[in-house]
Amino acid sequence: MMAKDERQTVLITGATDGLGRAAAARLAEENYRVFAAGRNAAKRDALEKEAWERKLPLETVEMDVCDDESVRRAVVEVERRSDGIDALVNNAGIAYVAVMEEVRLEHLRQQMETNFFGVVRVTQAVLPGMRWRGRGRIVNVSSVAGKMSMPLFGPYSASKFALEGMTDALRLELHPFGIEVVLLEPAYIRTNMEGAAANLSAVYTARVEASPYAQHYLAFRRVWKERTRDSRATPEDFVRELLRALRESPPRPRYPVGRRAKMVNWAKRLLSDRALDRQMLKTFGFERR
Repeated sequence: MMAKDERQTVLITGATDGLGRAAAARLAEENYRVFAAGRNAAKRDALEKEAWERKLPLETVEMDVCDDESVRRAVVEVERRSDGIDALVNNAGIAYVAVMEEVRLEHLRQQMETNFFGVVRVTQAVLPGMRWRGRGRIVNVSSVAGKMSMPLFGPYSASKFALEGMTDALRLELHPFGIEVVLLEPAYIRTNMEGAAANLSAVYTARVEASPYAQHYLAFRRVWKERTRDSRATPEDFVRELLRALRESPPRPRYPVGRRAKMVNWAKRLLSDRALDRQMLKTFGFERR
């Protein structure tokens, strides 16, 4: 008779690139049984090859978080191949960078579908199994932009603000079932997501000269360049906080990742909205005409 696998099973969405991939590899190194979910077959194959070469307990599964049937199939497959999902890390996400007057509703819907509805979709799929076992942990990857927005980040921040509110409700709802719910709030960390966001947003940035918000886009580029240059947060910082979120009992409701994320948390506690607005307007050099 085959011995029961005592390792905890973790399902990670958006796990074939960026922070998700870093988390999948590190958790497997820490002897979690990892199922890395992603849409891109070539990236899944490359990750599985690396896991096989390094003898890591990591498998991949096809999943599009925006598709009901894809999510259902993936969760059924993971549960079939394991003793059940002990932890879910909702990491998949995209970012559109545009002013709110100009963002197309189709793009705003795509932003929300991936970053918010996708999280709800996967969470709803894994919860029956977690409730049946009377245990589980859900880690929703939010952002410092889910605490404080800035110009051109309206679409992305809207999705993360929604995620934060939903997660707060979910944490309370699942308490009686022994299921813990946690938010991870990273500040800027350099990954491939920056390039992906630039590609998604090219329809807006390519026509800056014709926009009444031309100075907004130029100011954003300057501020973003400064903040990315000064950022010291790394994927290793992200994974370290994720491990804490998975291991601490009970976990904290929120885990900021990086110095800037902690600064934003304190600023939101100590400063008024008006004071925060004044600081943001000064940073971007926005003056009333």
